Amino acid sequence: MIIENSGLNGLTSDLAHLDESAASLGFVRWQWEYYRATYDLKIVDNTNEYFCRINTRAIEGKLESADAILKIEAVYLGRATFPHGMEYESPVPPKVLAAAEGKLAELKAALA
Repeated sequence: MIIENSGLNGLTSDLAHLDESAASLGFVRWQWEYYRATYDLKIVDNTNEYFCRINTRAIEGKLESADAILKIEAVYLGRATFPHGMEYESPVPPKVLAAAEGKLAELKAALA
């Protein structure tokens, strides 16, 4: 599912500040290349794992540089599937959605 009301879409930050702020809240920068990065937050509910994923794109510089400027493009919430997939269409338990929205609100405040 796409989280439309996170307030993060379109925000910008330098890489060092975004890395530090995201990491302090439990987000990990997993996938990255020169111009894109993805931050994931793992949320466990019973036997299922969910990931709140933040997609970013460098609008100034490259991710090799701590002062590169990244723009947040989209925020997703999905269930992890075996062995390495994500499923974004299934219903998300309210508890998981509330946890994700809480962390996203904290990240928005840290980036403001």
